[in-house]
Amino acid sequence: MPSWCANYDNGPARYRAWVDGNRRLVHAATAGRIGYLHIPDMGPRGYAEFHRGFLAELVRDGLIVDVRFNGGGNVSQLLLEKLARRRIGYEGSRWGAVAPFPSETIGGPIVALTNEHAGSDGDIFCHSFKMLKLGPLIGTRTWGGVIGIAPREALVDGTVTTQPEFSIWFEDVGWTVENYGTDPDLVVENRPQDYAAGQDAQLAAAIEAAQQLLAERPVHKPDLTMRPSRALPKLPRREQD
Repeated sequence: MPSWCANYDNGPARYRAWVDGNRRLVHAATAGRIGYLHIPDMGPRGYAEFHRGFLAELVRDGLIVDVRFNGGGNVSQLLLEKLARRRIGYEGSRWGAVAPFPSETIGGPIVALTNEHAGSDGDIFCHSFKMLKLGPLIGTRTWGGVIGIAPREALVDGTVTTQPEFSIWFEDVGWTVENYGTDPDLVVENRPQDYAAGQDAQLAAAIEAAQQLLAERPVHKPDLTMRPSRALPKLPRREQD
């Protein structure tokens, strides 16, 4: 999400155009097999944006989760829980189409995109994504501003003071995500000339990675022509006395 998406009155519209443009690009490049969503922060807006994209893209075989420019918050655990659910089967009904089991799961690969503008709970999301082995993390090292605040001490002039209050420790790196961030599995930069040309090298790398993973491990779907019959078995013919 380039900075201009949030700094002007038309920021929400420009943000939506950016996200929709990325999604169309991903769909076109993968023949509709890979989905795309962006998470702008880890607060109410990001929570809503995640589900807006996630629920719409469940019909795809794979998913690109873009957390570049993520402003942080505190809902990363809820989003990771959804992404960590693995599809193990399908549920069919007599009159409807088959549905994934468990519901709201991605059947194929998940790839995450990040950059140096993703921080706080955006850092935490990216590091957790790697530790949970949900898929490759692509882009540049995250910001590294993890320690959180609770803006609750108001002054008489209406301003608010904050102080560092919340930090996080990981099994693999301890406390050191703070002031460092987390490294992607594959480093890809968007250079100034890429921005000038309207190109997104990081998104292109994520598309390539998702397609490669999908080719290596295709999504296994049920063959509806082989659906078993549940009719009552025929009784053997009765012999005449």
